Amino acid sequence: MSNRKTTADKIVEARAKITQYENHMKQLVQKQKAEERKARTKRLCSRAGLLESLLPDTIALTDEQFKSFLEKTTANEFGRRTLANYITREGNPLYGKAKR
Repeated sequence: MSNRKTTADKIVEARAKITQYENHMKQLVQKQKAEERKARTKRLCSRAGLLESLLPDTIALTDEQFKSFLEKTTANEFGRRTLANYITREGNPLYGKAKR
């Protein structure tokens, strides 16, 4: 009896390895998504806490009132220009290098 593998055996082994790699990749993608969700949650909590500490009167607002407050105070042309200036000045890598 010989230890040589037939081509058919090699194909079966290759398919098994492909399946293992595909499953490993799925696990890595799931882990990456979980890490991204965790980072987003942390960022949202941090920023909401900062906003409440700067404007404690907003705590008593309903969600609808808070949304309206944000729309009237920040989601306007002045707010967009201010944000664009911060992004440009800080050289945010998502938006390009700082213009100086």
